[in-house]
Amino acid sequence: MTLGNNLFSRIYFMVVLKKMSFLLILIFSLDSFGGSKAKNLFSSLLKKNNFVMIRHSIAPGMGDPGHFKLRDCKTQRNLSEEGRRQSVKIGKLFKSHKIEKPFLYSSQWCRCLDTARLFKLGKVKELLFLNSFFSNFKKEDYYISSLKKWLIKNRGKRPLVLVTHQVTITGLTDYFPSSGEMVFVNIDSQNKFKVYGTLQTR
Repeated sequence: MTLGNNLFSRIYFMVVLKKMSFLLILIFSLDSFGGSKAKNLFSSLLKKNNFVMIRHSIAPGMGDPGHFKLRDCKTQRNLSEEGRRQSVKIGKLFKSHKIEKPFLYSSQWCRCLDTARLFKLGKVKELLFLNSFFSNFKKEDYYISSLKKWLIKNRGKRPLVLVTHQVTITGLTDYFPSSGEMVFVNIDSQNKFKVYGTLQTR
């Protein structure tokens, strides 16, 4: 009788443990890419002073070729097929959270414009201060200070989405994003820029 009770107790414990494991996995999933964390971050974009910066999707390599020309995509580092799929995925993520027509701005670099256009969220406007200064860091102070002034002036636009480069996001926020990563930023009462959330999209 005791042996039977012990066996039953072990089986019961294993069943309970499996259910608890499943529950933990479910909770983790709800707080990941498409779950409650994403829901809260996307809904926050409807509040004044919040915006999201997105590093362009996957574009293999670093920097740009020496013969770079702004309007010639053949002279630039471009999105890979994986990067293009990632961009489409990001666009669907916006739509799944009821954001279909944001104020959407992009760097003039081809990989950023392609990223933004593949979102399929409406018109994409070019913004000079979102351009990369990776090949000329002397421009950093001018670009970042100009971008800050523009953001403060346009803080009423919402939801506001900016597609840009790692150097631009890091220059503004001190955060180093991966390709396609979404960085949610708030402008506080003292006009300081603070990251309050991030989402990986790979």
